[in-house]
Amino acid sequence: MSAYFPTDWSSWGGQDLTERRRQQHRSLPQVPAAIGTEVEERASGWVGVIVGVEASGGIRLVRLRDYDGKERSFPLGFGFLVDGQPVELVVPVTAPERAGPRRTASGSFAADQPRRARTARASRIWVEGTHDAELVEKVWGDDLRGEGIVVEPLHGADDLAAAVHDFQPGPQRRLGVLLDHLVTGSKESRIAAETMDLTGAAGNVLVLGHPYVDVWQAVKPERLGLRAWPQVPRGTDIKVGTLRALGWPHADQRDIAQGWKQILGRVRSYADLEPSLLGRVEELIDFVT
Repeated sequence: MSAYFPTDWSSWGGQDLTERRRQQHRSLPQVPAAIGTEVEERASGWVGVIVGVEASGGIRLVRLRDYDGKERSFPLGFGFLVDGQPVELVVPVTAPERAGPRRTASGSFAADQPRRARTARASRIWVEGTHDAELVEKVWGDDLRGEGIVVEPLHGADDLAAAVHDFQPGPQRRLGVLLDHLVTGSKESRIAAETMDLTGAAGNVLVLGHPYVDVWQAVKPERLGLRAWPQVPRGTDIKVGTLRALGWPHADQRDIAQGWKQILGRVRSYADLEPSLLGRVEELIDFVT
């Protein structure tokens, strides 16, 4: 039996199929390639946040940075997913300048001209871990550089009193400390009380905290499409338990780091954080400046 290959491909639906694909592409939502948006390039599976749009050889490219800091560029247009949905990435439209001063991610008024980072003061803000420091930097970084305040991670608060003693706080060397899970009866509340009772701490050291077991939960869950953060059973590491409940990889520290970067990538400004964290950070900045 000889094979039959039609010369009129429309009899096989070839033209109709091509046209349907074109119509499907045209019907995809257009999403501006705004810096900070997390996207996936479908063909390669590359996932990253948008860090820029550029032109090369007459072609518009979108540059993505993954959670290891590696960057790749892809042609702007179709073939991307945002929040799991196919989209067409388009060049962002530059909004006209609005009357009135520009605001930073923390909501404060930005200077008319970019200002250099101020020479670091002797005063410091300490937070419990690297994730806390990265979140504070993302939202309050402009303010802190302008004031010359350095944020340092403690990597745990158990030895806070000894660390404060070594710091030797004073009127020109103030110290603000932000603790996780600072609620009545917690270990952190006892640590805070002991620290504030130290010689030299009065008026020179301020220990505040938020009620969350981990700073991850200070990000509004709506930013990840959640109604609330998962309830993690006692005895389970809060980060591992959260990633497991979200269905994200959670086998090792690398998975935890990538999970946090996805969460941090959803934070655009102070409006994406819970008020119980916002007020404490603002109070600490005022105290040390």
